[in-house]
Amino acid sequence: MREWLSAQAASGFVTYDPECATFRLTPEQAAVFADEESPAFMGGGFMSVASVYADEPKLAEAFRTGDGIGWGDRCNCLFCGTKRFFRPGYKAHLVTEWLPALNGVVDKLQAGAGVADVGCGYGASTLIMADAFPKSCFLGIDFHDGSITEVRKSIGSRANVNFKAARAEDFRDAGFDLVTIFDALHDMGDPVGVARQVRETLKADGTLMVVEPLAGDALPDNLSPVGRVFYAFSTSVCVPASLNQEGRMALVAQAGEARLRDVLREGGFTRIRRALETPFNMVIEARV
Repeated sequence: MREWLSAQAASGFVTYDPECATFRLTPEQAAVFADEESPAFMGGGFMSVASVYADEPKLAEAFRTGDGIGWGDRCNCLFCGTKRFFRPGYKAHLVTEWLPALNGVVDKLQAGAGVADVGCGYGASTLIMADAFPKSCFLGIDFHDGSITEVRKSIGSRANVNFKAARAEDFRDAGFDLVTIFDALHDMGDPVGVARQVRETLKADGTLMVVEPLAGDALPDNLSPVGRVFYAFSTSVCVPASLNQEGRMALVAQAGEARLRDVLREGGFTRIRRALETPFNMVIEARV
């Protein structure tokens, strides 16, 4: 253990006190490595990286063939890691900042609205919203049966949330006041088809909220430490997932706002705006 701690201290991940011959975490280090509620927590990111290494032979084959890798064919660490990576940021920003940035949406949610969370994965975003707005009904949708099976174990006593396995292009429920897509549109093979289907499921005055990584429209805009992380995961996870689906658009995680707007316009949305941004995400509001 001491040898391992010494390696972490040499990397700056823990702090060594030579007078006491002890190791400790500073508040900043704890926020990144130990506090699962911290928006800066990276444990899920490290778990996701482990899944990429586990799937290296599949990724090498995907580079050779161009066929991609099915989401359900990935190491299970990716599904758990994705939830652990995104959940702290959603918990910190979703209810307090992102939803209030949308025109009139919070009032609807407080009164009782119908919401579909498309590409919900293990349901972190869905459950956060369901807990915050008990009068509203939430449906989490994901095409990965394993994720839906797992998230159903987390429903507990909540009566206002349900989950179903369905492709985003195919789900036929309708009459939603709000549809959300969190960090998932770029993973889909046919994001235009998804936008078109979402439009059909929304009420006339409904809203689509798309949360995507904050990226510029040109490569030089994204050459930064944050861009390095997003490009790396896009190469090893997002693009292979899209290439394995019908459509194979490979929108990429660093698509940029202009390309996202094009996708949404082609899907039938006419009123599109960037409602908010954080250092890592942009929140786009789209209406018909």
